[in-house]
Amino acid sequence: MATSPHNANATGEPQHDRLSAEYLDALDRFHNELTVHKNASEHTVRNYIADATNLMQFLTHDGNGDPIPLADVEIGNLRQWLLHLSAQGASSGTLARRIAGIRSFFTFTTRAGITATNPASRLSTPKKATRLPTVLQQSHTEDVLTQPFEPPADDANLNKTQRATRTRDIALVELLYATGMRVSELVNLDTTDVDWTAGLITVLGKGNKQRRIPFGGPSQRALTEWLEVRNHLASEGQEALFVGVRGGRINQRQVRDVVHKATAKRANSPEISPHGLRHSAATHMVENGADIRQVQEFLGHATLSSTQIYTHVSLGKLKDSYTQAHPRA
Repeated sequence: MATSPHNANATGEPQHDRLSAEYLDALDRFHNELTVHKNASEHTVRNYIADATNLMQFLTHDGNGDPIPLADVEIGNLRQWLLHLSAQGASSGTLARRIAGIRSFFTFTTRAGITATNPASRLSTPKKATRLPTVLQQSHTEDVLTQPFEPPADDANLNKTQRATRTRDIALVELLYATGMRVSELVNLDTTDVDWTAGLITVLGKGNKQRRIPFGGPSQRALTEWLEVRNHLASEGQEALFVGVRGGRINQRQVRDVVHKATAKRANSPEISPHGLRHSAATHMVENGADIRQVQEFLGHATLSSTQIYTHVSLGKLKDSYTQAHPRA
């Protein structure tokens, strides 16, 4: 259930005793708009309500003055708020997200007749610093995916649950890299989502959009071995493809722990998160000649701009090779 605007902000601090009746009413209506009419995710609702609440606190001058009526809010007030956030150490990425939340809020208030215009419509979004993702070197990939899961010296002493858990971990790491899927997509997979004949797996991505992703031989073998022992962990009637030791659907934190531990065991290689495996898969595809639009479809990106970063990663490697190899570099 999404957090009520009266309960807490993103840090869990109570808010209702600091805001005017007008502000509280607007927050209630905005919350209803996001949850009922927009069917926004809990994450989006929580962030947008926190953004609007933070702005309202600023417009209230932290309780030392009368709050500015929403109908009187101007772009200058919003710019002052952003300067205040920046002075507190907010990054350009944080400011960009805050602006998105406030634009959504004032789009709602304008449509609802609370404000005559949207003062946030002319706010410019600060450019986020481009941070290239950490990726595995292709030469390290095989070791990262297999070395951490090699049978231990006391393998003969492992029980069925321990063996099944290790087999599961191999399969989920293989599948994350093979398909480039998000960790949220992986944990929501059911056994029926795997099309063994076609070698495709169906995932439900952002915006409830389905896509089918091919997966290769190594991940197929790992999945097959996992399904042979899955019943040692799964509770009766459980449909999830990947389950935890208690028999229920595995959660994102558990998957992150598995990936972190696996990649941390590989010497001279960065510790990679599940999202890092996604980055690695996409980068390796581009480096090996995949068309960027095919990679966009593979990853489930809504726009091509989200996929362009992988061309930047590959361009960096090209520049390094040029510097090392070209006689006139």
